[in-house]
Amino acid sequence: EILRCLLQEPKLLIMDEPTSVLTPQAVRTMFDTLRRLAAEGCSILYISHKLDEIMELCHNATIIRGGKVTGYAKPAEETAASLARMMIGKELPICSGKRPVISGKKCLQVNDLSTKSADPFGTDLKEINFSVSEGEIVGMAGISGNGQQELLYCLSGERLVDDENVITMYDVPVGRLNPDQRRNLGLGFVPEERLGRGAVPGMSLTENTILTAHRHGMVKKGLLQFRRAAEFTRRCITGFTVKCGSIEDPITSLSGGNMQKYITGREILQAPKLLIVSQPTWGVDVGAANVIRQAMIDLRNNGSAVLVVSEELDELFEICDRLIVLAQGSVSPSLQVQNTNKEEIGIWMSGMFPGGPREERPTKEEQESRVC
Repeated sequence: EILRCLLQEPKLLIMDEPTSVLTPQAVRTMFDTLRRLAAEGCSILYISHKLDEIMELCHNATIIRGGKVTGYAKPAEETAASLARMMIGKELPICSGKRPVISGKKCLQVNDLSTKSADPFGTDLKEINFSVSEGEIVGMAGISGNGQQELLYCLSGERLVDDENVITMYDVPVGRLNPDQRRNLGLGFVPEERLGRGAVPGMSLTENTILTAHRHGMVKKGLLQFRRAAEFTRRCITGFTVKCGSIEDPITSLSGGNMQKYITGREILQAPKLLIVSQPTWGVDVGAANVIRQAMIDLRNNGSAVLVVSEELDELFEICDRLIVLAQGSVSPSLQVQNTNKEEIGIWMSGMFPGGPREERPTKEEQESRVC
């Protein structure tokens, strides 16, 4: 899409979150191209929630909050904190870096998971191996369309695998268990698709709460306890600043960002033993994003295992303990966050990691020197 627009030699170029599917190296190349276009007279409207990109690229910025213009700024004269304050109308919450020492048991283990994609345009999974332990957040980086969808279907139980031992939770084989059975073992899941998988259109917020949180005192002797469900929904709305009319509003009345906050909050408040979350902060403002990140950190600090699948490298480096990369259906070795950087992860996202699909092979001269 980006290349197609650039090839048309536009006089006005409008870009909306263009870097969400690019590696850091590709982002730099694109920025160089955009600067060259601007120097040649092209006007560029760049829409993004990534403040570092705005500050690096843009000459002027217009800040919008709640559908209204709340200010104008020259990014070069501002800080990320001052821009964030204009975006959310208050000081930006800061995620806590405190972490108790938890030597937890292995919660999720994936062993040699290989499966064909059900989508003809999807990505096959090839010998996926990784684990997530209690008291840690593992981040999975990768460009969209490299097998994330297929892997999450297998982990959530929406797609069963042939060998039940390929996926285990606390050493219990779950590869043949459905989503409800896995939730009974302590799984919480936030899918990328909000409507249809994360929530049911046509149902209210309270009814959508019951769908996954009914285990928390909302069913008694086979009867639904709507008062308990309503209390839980109110806690979710308050704790994650979900903007809505009432708990009986249909889920479809929420904006995309508020729906994301509701679904993510609903799963986190259940304090699952294992939380698997895909793109947790897509579509939410920077303030709400930090609230969600802090909630995941608190969940980890209380001993839960958390797997975060995200295309936001800044987010992964901020909250994760270990990182793995998914590229062309293959998973990289894991790295401690303090032992790597965005440049290395960006290269790995293209598949160039040890044992990866695009691992650099030695030249003929290097091979000959090794033989000698």
